[in-house]
Amino acid sequence: MLELKPDVERTMERMEAFWEREILDRPLVQYTVARPPEEQVPVPESHHATPDERWLDVDYQTRLRVANLSNRYYPADQLPAAYPNLGPEIFSALYGCPIHFGDYGTSWTDPILDDWAQADDLRLNWESPYLRTLHEMTDALLEAGRGRFITGMADWHPGGDAVAAFRDPQNLAVDLITHPEEVKALLGRLEADYFTVYDVFYDKLRAAGQPITTWLPLASDGRYYVPSNDFSCMISEAMFAEFFYQGIVNECRFLDRSIYHLDGPNALRHLDALMAIPELDALQWVPGAGNEGFVRWIDVYRRAQAAGKGLWISCGLDEVPDVMAALDSHGVCLAVHGVPTLEAGEELLRRAEDWCTGRLHAA
Repeated sequence: MLELKPDVERTMERMEAFWEREILDRPLVQYTVARPPEEQVPVPESHHATPDERWLDVDYQTRLRVANLSNRYYPADQLPAAYPNLGPEIFSALYGCPIHFGDYGTSWTDPILDDWAQADDLRLNWESPYLRTLHEMTDALLEAGRGRFITGMADWHPGGDAVAAFRDPQNLAVDLITHPEEVKALLGRLEADYFTVYDVFYDKLRAAGQPITTWLPLASDGRYYVPSNDFSCMISEAMFAEFFYQGIVNECRFLDRSIYHLDGPNALRHLDALMAIPELDALQWVPGAGNEGFVRWIDVYRRAQAAGKGLWISCGLDEVPDVMAALDSHGVCLAVHGVPTLEAGEELLRRAEDWCTGRLHAA
């Protein structure tokens, strides 16, 4: 039991059913509701001179996450979870890419691989100050969250996205033609490093009695993560198959539970190949800014379900009827935004129960 979510054990049971595309009492439903003002705690103010100082201040970041988590309710299957976040290119920063921290919740790196002749010199720095900060943040969150919330894992982005950070995406697109063997060799080394880094933090979290979660708030007692390759939107199906597909297969085999993060319409050309990976459990489809709207992408979700994959669907409360009319409820997690009150959430849960029992369509 957790202070912020006393029914977490039941949610974890539903989570396991989700991974198996089964249903206990209803599908997974995730949403939060803000606590009333009189129940909220103050959010710590930043007096840092630079964004870098703010991002890397372990004490401040821990207090910020604790306050933000404390100010919301976690009904249904939403997990109160925090993870050490240094941005989506932190894995590349561990090899020496200079990292820049922005004001508005993201960070980015500069390329460092100017010549493929230097590729063998790229080594993961186990003494990196950023890796040390990730450990410190994880330890601080574990301590602050003991009995209160779940501590998760960083946003790694290994594989093709890491190489794209080393080279710059446009350069890498050319490299696939001019330096194919060098790209493949580097991908192989990065894969081995990533599995090692993952296990370091997996062992830390499991030793603390934590399930494994990350920025996408599903969870498992086994190795769970979110394989992805945002660079894939720039290349053909043939290039994807030659350079990156097997790496994603290997990652899914390394993990016990996996959900692929497919980002943007130009990446949809790879959907069928990804859905054919037996070890891949589920899909998170992100259409991108300007392309929102569940009904526009019903075919994507149906293709995933036809391949036997689960779905994590982010949708507005007003879109829930469209989701329920279009899809089977097995293996679906509804991540619903815009739920205004706990009472509205209860009505949503009743609809979810009707959806999986057939009463919804009978009505």
